[in-house]
Amino acid sequence: MSLTADDVKKIAHLARLGINPQDEDNYAQDLSGILDLMVQMGSLDTSEVLPMAHPMDQSQRLRPDKVTEQNQREKFQAIAPQVEEGLYLVPKVIE
Repeated sequence: MSLTADDVKKIAHLARLGINPQDEDNYAQDLSGILDLMVQMGSLDTSEVLPMAHPMDQSQRLRPDKVTEQNQREKFQAIAPQVEEGLYLVPKVIE
């Protein structure tokens, strides 16, 4: 896919970015290269590729699942503006 300097101006306007006019052609070339790469990647057969969480075959170190702080819910709810049955009451935001 080939972008023009005019396309770059439109994209910059939508993204609220200020671009120097002398750099528009360079940005058009760079963005066109990125889009071409995306088209190439989209045409690859990935049906045999297993999804992975991390490119390195490592397991994540996890901390022990134990309580490290005291329960201070009563203390915090005592200073909250509105509480009912252990829950914080907040104004309705979505109609």
